[in-house]
Parts: sequence; C-alpha cells; structure tokens
Amino acid sequence: MRIVFLGTAAFAVPSMRVCAAGHDVGAVITQPDRPGHRGAPAARPVRDAARSMGLTVLQPDRIRDAATVEAVLSQQPDCLVVAAYGQILPPSLLEAPRFGAVNVHASLLPRWRGAAPVAHAILAGDSVTGVSIMRMDEGLDTGPVYATRSVAIPSDATTPALSSVLADAGAALLDAVLKAVEGGEAVALAQDETRATRAPRLTRAESRVDWAASTGVEIDRHVRAMQPWPGTVASLGDREVRLVAGEPVGGAVAAAVPGTVIRTDGDAVIVAAREGAYRADIVHPPGSRPMAASAYLRGRR
Repeated sequence: MRIVFLGTAAFAVPSMRVCAAGHDVGAVITQPDRPGHRGAPAARPVRDAARSMGLTVLQPDRIRDAATVEAVLSQQPDCLVVAAYGQILPPSLLEAPRFGAVNVHASLLPRWRGAAPVAHAILAGDSVTGVSIMRMDEGLDTGPVYATRSVAIPSDATTPALSSVLADAGAALLDAVLKAVEGGEAVALAQDETRATRAPRLTRAESRVDWAASTGVEIDRHVRAMQPWPGTVASLGDREVRLVAGEPVGGAVAAAVPGTVIRTDGDAVIVAAREGAYRADIVHPPGSRPMAASAYLRGRR
C-alpha cells in the first residue's frame, strides 16, 4: 500500500516507522521549521527521523493550499496516515485516496477530541486513557473509529512520559489496522456524540495555578500535565516560580492560608492549598536554573 504520512510531534515517529516498515511511503509531510525556545530552532522529530530513514520530506506552510494538495496527490497514495500533524486536512485530501485518511489519536475517542488529549486526561485525573485509530472526516477527531487500545495512567504520569507510551501503543495498533484496511476487513464504527469531550490546545495563560483555588491533588495534576509547555507557575515566598516536580501531600495537614509554606521536608517544601497541600520538590526561578525548593527559599531570606 502506498502511503503519504503526515506528522510533526515525537508522538508520530513510531507510527511513521510502522508505515515505512510495512508499506511504500511516498512522502512525509511535516510542519515547517520555526523558532523555538529563545530563538533556537524548534525540534522536528518527524522531519529528522524521516530524513535518517531516507524518506522524502515536505514542509509546506499550509496543507490546504492548492499547490500542497497537488504535491500530496501527485504521490498517488492509497492512504494518508496522520499522527500529531497540527493542521486540518481539506476534503480534497481526505476523499482522494481509495482508503481515505487514517488518524492515530492519543485518547479513547470520543473522549478528549483535540490537540492536547494527553494533558487533559492527566488534568482530569483519568485513570485510563488509550489510543484510537479512526478514518478521518472533516470534523476535529469526529470520524468513525477502526480500533482502540486502553492504557492505564500511572499516578505520577507526565505528559511527555505518557505520550511516549501511547505513541508505541498507537503504532502497534496502526500496524494491525492498516493490514485490515488493505485486506478489506476493517470496520469503522461511528463515535457516540453524547460522550464527546474536548481537549483544546494548551495556552500560556493556563500555566498559572492559584493555591487558594486548587487542591493539592489538582496542583499535582497540573504540574504533571503542563510539561514541557506551558509549565506551571505559582507564587512561592515573595516571587513566582515554575513548579517542576513534586506530589500531593496525603493525610492530615495543618490548617494554613493557601500558599503558605507549612514546613520543609528535606529538599522539598510543603505548601498549603485550598484543600490539602503540595510538596514542591524542584522549582525553576526566573533567570535561574531548576533547584531544590528548600534551597530556593533559603536563598530568598
């Protein structure tokens, strides 16, 4: 089967490798190179992996432009495979290949449709998530689903770590689905719209947490979900810092005004929340490097 693969984030790399191992990949479409943190080039895992495999790489600005659509269709694909690409495909691409467009999505659809399903699953405190392989339509993650696979969410899961696990699970499931699609055995079932939830792209404004508005458990979820971007910013002492690592404090916690440091615990500090507390292990002050939370507070005295 001839495939054109579309993907950008690291999540997509295992699926691209599956396509290249079992099929004829005519081209890999990925996002253009753009500036990243402090002006350095942003990472492009799919581009780099594709080039190392000797695959043709195209980086159009807009997938919907007529010239880009023509370039994709000139490859005469039997199927488009999409994973964490970052742009909405036009109907002209969805409908042209005989097997349509197949998407690898990092959730159990219809839960967490959108650009940030892993982060939203962690934020919500879900105990289970998974991957879905669907046939794409014009909606945002609304197409009929070929197959799903569940993955448990560890209590200390971060978005990067869980994304890596889901990427491998998605690639394995994609391999099976593509074989079924090519063999005419695949069946895609419509999603249950009554169970749909949204997982929109994260924004910088969502990085801030308020000790008085959040429980210790919610702050822990936020810290783990917002990695690596936009991070979690909170007041600590007389300044705002980025919370890098820690965990909620269980059991009885002394009553204190939210945001107050209750005590130190080795290199960590225990901070009161609206309910319970959060143990901040590592913080990242502005203009400095990440450090132990207790060392940061000692330096502020």
